[in-house]
Amino acid sequence: MSTRRHFLQYGAGATGALCGLGGVGDSSWFSAFAAQAATAAAQNSRHCILLWMSGGPAQTDTFDLKPGHANGGEFREIDTKTPGLRWSEHLPKLAQHSEHLAVLRGLSTGEGDHGRGTYLMRTGHPPLGPVAYPSIGASLSHELEQPDRSIPGYVSIGAFRALNPEAFGSGFLGARYSPLYVAASDMPGSVVNNSQGFAELRVQSLDPIAGITDARRDRRLALWQGLQNDFLSGNRGAAARSHHTVYEGALRLMNSREADAFQLSKETVEDRDRYGRGAFGQGCLLARRLVERGVSFVEVSLGTSSGGVGWDTHVDGFNSIKTLSAELDAGWSALIADLKDRGLLESTTILWMGEFGRTPRINTTAGRDHYPDAWSAVLAGGGIAGGQVYGRTSDDGQSVVDGQVSAGDLLSTLCRAVGLPPRPTLTGPEGRPIPIAEGTPIQAVLS
Repeated sequence: MSTRRHFLQYGAGATGALCGLGGVGDSSWFSAFAAQAATAAAQNSRHCILLWMSGGPAQTDTFDLKPGHANGGEFREIDTKTPGLRWSEHLPKLAQHSEHLAVLRGLSTGEGDHGRGTYLMRTGHPPLGPVAYPSIGASLSHELEQPDRSIPGYVSIGAFRALNPEAFGSGFLGARYSPLYVAASDMPGSVVNNSQGFAELRVQSLDPIAGITDARRDRRLALWQGLQNDFLSGNRGAAARSHHTVYEGALRLMNSREADAFQLSKETVEDRDRYGRGAFGQGCLLARRLVERGVSFVEVSLGTSSGGVGWDTHVDGFNSIKTLSAELDAGWSALIADLKDRGLLESTTILWMGEFGRTPRINTTAGRDHYPDAWSAVLAGGGIAGGQVYGRTSDDGQSVVDGQVSAGDLLSTLCRAVGLPPRPTLTGPEGRPIPIAEGTPIQAVLS
């Protein structure tokens, strides 16, 4: 038995600093068979895709326009495929899939600071006290995980974590449920365009190291494993276990056929163009490929990951939102269409949200400021009764007049949509139960 196979047998791990992706021979018929089997398995499991709008999108310029009012702004409303459901003219492709979307126009969450709002919306808990709550991605991957998968159950694409890094992590769930980050924008130079002009979304640990042969890599693994075994035998604390979990997961992924999901070059240029060439569009394409391979939770960020202020549109907001909406429209509409064509939309729930909304009143620099009192989110896909609006804001957009929704209500609804029981809990520190989200599911939007 080769050294490499020996360590795979014992479940050893290492990161990309130790070795590159190693694959075995693969015939075309076997690849096709494996792809079909993976898709069939994905259809029978549940998935969630979070479209995270970093910076806080303006509801009055996206899904809750106020035509004819001074707060309405520059954009027109357009009809969607659903009679009576109207939204921004800059989301025309998405309008053709409105029967799958439930627009929630009554969010009121109380946190108008970027960092605090990010933590609240992504964990379901206010940023108070000593408990490190897991992000909704970690919580749902914990509940929906498929142990036989080599790809982590939580993958984050294009994340901008600087506003609140703790809001993206696994909290008290530990390293096993930490996200695999792809092209996180707070890593310098992480997103570049390839020769065809597409954003290159890479997992660095999957790249072979130049000049390192298979034999040399195997010797490194053997050396590392010996040192690791000695270390673990004398260090049985949580930190040592977490460290080993990360390394072990990295090696599983490197030597897995499922790592093929990250090879976007295997898609046609035409299909890649449908999603959009930027990081968000290509991230939505990658999300589809990951769901096809059974990944439980994928998030794709659009906002400050673009290199600018993203949805934090205090200044010249309409031009920024027009550009952002075009990216959102292409990526999201292509994602829904492809999931539907592959029989995966009914098993995949999509949530679109940011950390808060923006002021209905336009400021003196043609932008809108932070506003958590009355804003919008959208649910779509599996478990959601689409083609509807839930909640209503006043004519000026300043307040919720019907169907008020808290952060806890929204995430509780998401939990029910993906098939979790009412009020699902996690085992927190000291063994006590902690709810994933403290709220009431919105029955009207659940199918």
